[in-house]
Amino acid sequence: MATNPEFIQVNPLFARPGEVTLAPRYQLGEDQMAPDTAYQIVHDEIKLDGNSRLNLATFVGTWMDDHARRLYAESFDKNMIDKDEYPQTAAIEDYCWHIVADLWHAPEPRSTIGTSTIGSSEACMLGGLAFKRRWQHARRAAGLSTEKPNLVMSSAVQVCWEKFCNYWDVEARLVPVTDEHPCLDGHDLADYVDENTIGVVAIMGVTYTGIYEPVQEIAAALDEIQARTGLDVPIHVDGASGGMVAPFLQPDLVWDFRLERVHSISTSAHKYGLVYPGLGWVVWRSRDLLPEDMVFEVSYLGGNMPTLALNFSRPGAQVLLQYYLFLRLGFDGFRKVQQASQDVAMYLSKGIGANDAFTLVSDGSDIPVFAWQLTAGHTDKWNLHHLSDRLRARGWLVPAYPMPDNLADRTVQRIVVRNGLSLDLASRLLTAITEETDYLDRLEAPMPAEKHHSGFAH
Repeated sequence: MATNPEFIQVNPLFARPGEVTLAPRYQLGEDQMAPDTAYQIVHDEIKLDGNSRLNLATFVGTWMDDHARRLYAESFDKNMIDKDEYPQTAAIEDYCWHIVADLWHAPEPRSTIGTSTIGSSEACMLGGLAFKRRWQHARRAAGLSTEKPNLVMSSAVQVCWEKFCNYWDVEARLVPVTDEHPCLDGHDLADYVDENTIGVVAIMGVTYTGIYEPVQEIAAALDEIQARTGLDVPIHVDGASGGMVAPFLQPDLVWDFRLERVHSISTSAHKYGLVYPGLGWVVWRSRDLLPEDMVFEVSYLGGNMPTLALNFSRPGAQVLLQYYLFLRLGFDGFRKVQQASQDVAMYLSKGIGANDAFTLVSDGSDIPVFAWQLTAGHTDKWNLHHLSDRLRARGWLVPAYPMPDNLADRTVQRIVVRNGLSLDLASRLLTAITEETDYLDRLEAPMPAEKHHSGFAH
């Protein structure tokens, strides 16, 4: 029987070369692979990841609409730093940080300075560097030593601040959180501030609990310190989450550039800025607060242009996505989206708080994030790590982790509500938590001790 040449090249799916052997993991294969085979291998492997919509550990956005996805696909080849080749992308970056400066009540939003970054960590690094440089310049001008700078912050800061201090030789002065003072609130601040303090970091949305640090009270404490000692210490507000929540949900809360002592603010656009990762923004109250020697002029990309960032080449697509959202949602749209997330957070925290097994640590009334702990004396058979593992088996990632420093003996569990977690889906989560808690409460012997996944994410 003659072989039909039309079928000689037919390779049944999952029986083609490359799909009937193990794919190379740690070195290049000897031969090429068909693109659809390579695609299928990667596609199948990431199926082992969790469902991002059910990941309640991360603050990072996991959903955008179809128009945003189309815009993303049209612009993922744009290099943000190449402002000569992509001048309109550069102009849109300019629009965005000016919009953010206005949102944060900069005295003159059109004449201040800011930039996009790869995320809020880079934005924080730039804010910290500006503090250090300004302190160094002032000390040198006064003929004083520039050794041993320090930065004051809560022990509950995001790890990027500890990285900043480590990488740039700055002493991290961590004010411990306690039951009485669960965040940096100005209490005992004078014990940590001295002539070598380059600044104080205030957090709008503590990673562990979601609560706001009272920036106005911190500023008032620093005003008192200046009145007594003459030390003029600035504030950087880490608004990674709250910077894009407070303007819409708590517009009367004074935390931003309405406070003269606030020199710079950063936010993570890929959190409550609602953009896919990674994008951040940092803005200074006024142009003079950013040392000129932090801005570089580059000319080899086709034109002479300033650059202010730690990264050089970085995606431009996310900047365009941010502008798309600014256009599409406007102030009222952002308010509605953030309010919907907070409504879900309050619904969940109310349901969890009504369970005798749990005691709320926060309720989601600041950013849409809340945490709880096991009620004292409720059980000696299981802990929150066991509940986290039970929920993970059902597809939900709800982290359990210890609090920092003085509260390190306390384990909490946390839910981050983001755009995309509907009230109906949240009701399924609440049912799962109730059912798994009931299962654990029926145990007649303690769960075995083992290493648990914390699932803790920023």
